Amino acid sequence: MRWAFITDIHANRQAFEAVLADARAQGATRYALLGDFVGYGPDPAWVVDQVMALVADGAIAVQGNHDEAVAHGSNPGMHPDARAVIDWTRAQLNEDQLRFLARLPLQAHGEPGHCLFVHANAFEPNGWEYIQGRADAVKSLHSSQARIQVCGHMHEPMLFHLSGTGKAGDFRPVAGVPMPLPAHRQWLAIPGSCGQPRDGNPAACYALLNPGKSDLDDARITFQRVAYDVEAAVAALRATDLPPLIAERLAARLTRGE
Repeated sequence: MRWAFITDIHANRQAFEAVLADARAQGATRYALLGDFVGYGPDPAWVVDQVMALVADGAIAVQGNHDEAVAHGSNPGMHPDARAVIDWTRAQLNEDQLRFLARLPLQAHGEPGHCLFVHANAFEPNGWEYIQGRADAVKSLHSSQARIQVCGHMHEPMLFHLSGTGKAGDFRPVAGVPMPLPAHRQWLAIPGSCGQPRDGNPAACYALLNPGKSDLDDARITFQRVAYDVEAAVAALRATDLPPLIAERLAARLTRGE
């Protein structure tokens, strides 16, 4: 059984379609979807419908901060562009879609072997604090007994680990290169954003986990980058009735991967 970890789709249909197609081609049979399905992008209804269908078929999904804001209303602390898109997104979704986002759990446990799935972190899932470095990762790992945590929220791929003696480390993964996850350590994986990467590379991010044969003792994770039709996503943004300046700023971010 191979798992695909997908997060921060941000209503980007073209990126999500490309990632799903790649994951299926790579043999993924289970999915964990780590939140922020909406916000920033032009196709929230389509993306939410796809997430709902995957969940109905057995996928795990958790709530992100943009999902919460769309379900319950934006807050003044958000960036003005993000808040404008949240308000616009609410008008694009029907009651069933809004209800689905509102009822998503903040975290979920699941196979394989003691995994924890959460959008932001395990120490305060509804506080939406970012894991910005090793200290934040250790704090999150200390907050759960799960051997593998998988988080979204940060839009750049990263992998952290913590040994039984308290020694921590991190890796900036190379796309397509499998990395072993030995059982004597805890691991925290951040797949990177599917719909809005922010590391200067516009290619969509996700990660694959091969659990191995013995309760994750020989598990391997592979961080993937998938080229998609960025220009089609940009055109879809420009075709919305979002304020033109906001749409242009969001389109520029997609093109530059930031």
